[in-house]
Amino acid sequence: MLCSLAFGYVGDRWNRKNIMCAGISFWSIMILCSSFIPNDYFLPLLLIKGLIGAAEASFSTIAPSIIADLFVADQRSRMLAIFYFVVPVGCGLGYIVVSKVTSAAGGDWHWAFRVTPGMGLLAVLLMVFFLKEPPRGATDKKKKINLPSANSWMSDVKKLFRNPSFMFSTLGVTAVTFVVSAIGLWCPSFLGRARNILYEKEPCQTAVCAIDDSLIFGAITVFSGILGVVAGVEISKRYKKVNPRADPIVCACGMLMSAPFLFLALIFGNISLGATYVSV
Repeated sequence: MLCSLAFGYVGDRWNRKNIMCAGISFWSIMILCSSFIPNDYFLPLLLIKGLIGAAEASFSTIAPSIIADLFVADQRSRMLAIFYFVVPVGCGLGYIVVSKVTSAAGGDWHWAFRVTPGMGLLAVLLMVFFLKEPPRGATDKKKKINLPSANSWMSDVKKLFRNPSFMFSTLGVTAVTFVVSAIGLWCPSFLGRARNILYEKEPCQTAVCAIDDSLIFGAITVFSGILGVVAGVEISKRYKKVNPRADPIVCACGMLMSAPFLFLALIFGNISLGATYVSV
């Protein structure tokens, strides 16, 4: 969280491509280092996890600004949708790959963290050879705007605090992230426990449990991520013809619709595993 503020500031003033390449390289190295920490060394793992989060902030904060400078109007919304669409898909693929790698390694979770650094390296190579740093505000040059580099950090913050749409949207996204993170962390364990109750199995006693449930949860995340983003973009695009506030309304309806299904997933946990999966 704190590093996002820092990267947001330097990203408006320094070369964004170089910042992202350095951040992802550091991210990949830290993930690889975490795979060599023994099971009984929790604090070093926690420290490296924090450094991974700091490196992730370099990319997640700056990348949308580059996309915004490359595209305009509906094209910009569509490209940002594609960018955010890979978040649930990538997360779901992570569950799938990690469950398979852990299973192939005989339950040793360390090997799961030795796969993703290669994907990080691929991302850096793609950016080095194919990404061109666009001029800041290039697609909005017809409008009279002051580039952030001309303003102080405090003046930027004061303007944002006076923008209620931005503030409430930020609070909403924070709440959504809280829920999504909780589901991502606990849903595979919940599905495993539901399976134990429904089929009267003994609780898992090993260090790594519910590999199959992580695989299924990953597949659900990929499928629902694709379906949700495509449906949301198309509904918003059509609804915008009659209501210019289509984007926030579609977001709000999506969140409100998801809440009852989350509740039903908890209720169905000891009734039907299939109904639980559908609700998730």
